Amino acid sequence: MKLIIASNRVTISGNKNQTAGGLAVALNDVLAKRRGMWFGWSGKIGPEQKEATISERAGVTYGLCDLSKEDYEEYYNGFANRALWPLLHYRLDLTEFDRKDLNGYRRVNSYFADLLLQHIEPDDVIWIHDYHLIPLAEALRARGVHNRIGYFQHIPWPPVDIFLALPNHTEIARALKSCDLVGFQTQRDAKNFGDYLLSECKAFTRDHKHFVIGSRSLQVGVYPVGINRNEFARAAARASSSKFVSDVEESLSGRAMLIGVDRLDYSKGLTHRLDAFERMLEGHPGWRDKVTFLQITPKSRGDIPEYAAMQRALGEAAGRINGLYGRASWTPIRYINHAHSRKELAGLYRLAKVGVVTPLRDGMNLVAKEFVAAQDPDNPGVLVLSRFAGAASVLKGALLVNPYDLDGVAKAMDQALKMEREERIARWKTMWAGVDETDISGWATRFLRDLEMRPQEILLAAQ
Repeated sequence: MKLIIASNRVTISGNKNQTAGGLAVALNDVLAKRRGMWFGWSGKIGPEQKEATISERAGVTYGLCDLSKEDYEEYYNGFANRALWPLLHYRLDLTEFDRKDLNGYRRVNSYFADLLLQHIEPDDVIWIHDYHLIPLAEALRARGVHNRIGYFQHIPWPPVDIFLALPNHTEIARALKSCDLVGFQTQRDAKNFGDYLLSECKAFTRDHKHFVIGSRSLQVGVYPVGINRNEFARAAARASSSKFVSDVEESLSGRAMLIGVDRLDYSKGLTHRLDAFERMLEGHPGWRDKVTFLQITPKSRGDIPEYAAMQRALGEAAGRINGLYGRASWTPIRYINHAHSRKELAGLYRLAKVGVVTPLRDGMNLVAKEFVAAQDPDNPGVLVLSRFAGAASVLKGALLVNPYDLDGVAKAMDQALKMEREERIARWKTMWAGVDETDISGWATRFLRDLEMRPQEILLAAQ
């Protein structure tokens, strides 16, 4: 029996051309222990669909397939990222639906199913990841696959009324009924999906965890993704004495540093964040020339017009604020567009007095957990965290904010910068414990344990 993981992109163990985060490391570890296979898109665009390229490294088999230009535009750029991504982040105003894109989304999932079918043995367990591959389980069932299939949603799942705005919403959600277990980051996301099953799929449940839909049963669970807190803490401690971090610290000239690290995306609330920082400088002029905000935002999805426009808007906001408040010897905002290594980021988190993680909506947000893990226990920084990030459910010691309330975020930044050491330590200890509760080492184990439950065990759990 082996584990087969399917996701849009694949992180190959030990590949120097890829930056492996904690999640990728955890998945590779569990695959290596179980003689597993990781299947997905190679990231390459070819002239046409073709057979997957199979390779093996560190005990894990990798299956990579190319996409045609048409597949890429309709499946990835189109339906996945211009329809599902904004809708699942509650952004109906940005959701674009095109039937051609939906057809491409179906086509690529069928293509993946055809290629995967060649590698599935009767006792294998299949684990599908994220919104790109929602129809994959249904496509596999249509090809006669009876294996246990699980699906994990890494990003949010919206309330019923929002999901209903998606044309063909029944087809998309119905596809997940082919799974045996569907997992989410938070209880809120799981409840939203369960509510949809009850209202639109005529499901029956006693506990909102085990659903009966026609002749099929479906488990719905909560499995918050985490990090390896001890490993990240050690990395941050080592990085704090590196030349890179020392150079950054010296450049601050004794000023306190706030830090934000986010992929360029409208879900992250980046312009709201800079506007809130401006409100703090305006309302608390004593911080002028005393603090520096470092915002690291690598470019993302540059071929999608909305993202290019977002990058321009963010650069303009940083330039406006720096022009208004900056001096020859002080730049209020350092806005960086290139990526840094995990080691460098760990050191920067430890150097910062305040971590600012204020997405408008996020499935979990591991930056928040990494910031906590990176802190010096004797002199920790303070986390300002959006209440709409999944991490808010476990990081109780953070200063929780509404990212749409610019004055509220500005007030929290000011409070964080002024906070006494005793309170900072107390808050950090609470968050450190919260990070431990969702340690990445047990995440896959918990999900797979539930996925592999026998029918009798599921029945008992539902009673």
